[in-house]
Amino acid sequence: MASTKVRPKLNAPSKGKVLKTRTPLVKRLQTGPYLNRLTVLWVQTNGVTFNTTGFFARVFRGNTLIATAFFDRFGVVQFANIGTLTTANLTVRIFNSQGVQFRSRSIPAGSEAFAVIG
Repeated sequence: MASTKVRPKLNAPSKGKVLKTRTPLVKRLQTGPYLNRLTVLWVQTNGVTFNTTGFFARVFRGNTLIATAFFDRFGVVQFANIGTLTTANLTVRIFNSQGVQFRSRSIPAGSEAFAVIG
C-alpha cells in the first residue's frame, strides 16, 4: 500500500526549534588592494613582457635600500616585504645577472603594481 504525502497546515502552531538559520549572501565590495605585495612588471612598448631570467630589482626609499628580489622569466618581480598600497615614493632599479643597471624608475606612493616600459 502506497503512503500518501501529508501537506503541512498553513498556520499551524509550532513547538519546534530553529536548527539552522541561513544568512543571506552579501556581495562583498573590494575595499583594499587586489595585490598584497608590491609587484613590478617589465614590459616592451607593445605590452609584452621581457624574458627576464637572471635579472633582479632593488627598491630604494631615498638612498636607503628597502628590498631586493629576482624577476621570474615572465618579466614579473614581487617584493615580499613591501606591502601595498605603498606609503612612500620609491625608486626601483633593474639589474642583469652581472650587476649592470638597465632601468631606474620612480614609483609613486599609493601603488600596488608598477610597469616599467622599455
